[in-house]
Amino acid sequence: MRTAVMIVFMLVCIALTAVVLMQEGKSAGLGAIAGAAETYWGKNKGRSMEGKLILFTRILCAAFIILAVLLNMHLF
Repeated sequence: MRTAVMIVFMLVCIALTAVVLMQEGKSAGLGAIAGAAETYWGKNKGRSMEGKLILFTRILCAAFIILAVLLNMHLF
């Protein structure tokens, strides 16, 4: 059982790394101060590919933490 959880943990680690590297940088610069963030893409960010990558990152982070805790509890 521990081997199966370890394999899933490694897959989650690889997927998390890939999803984080696919995301764009968050350096808005001076455009955020001037209000340039209120564009069509800023309002509909949750429906865009960037919004989906953020959601996948959160899900994979939660899975990473849960699996890390399970592996360190020595239940298997």
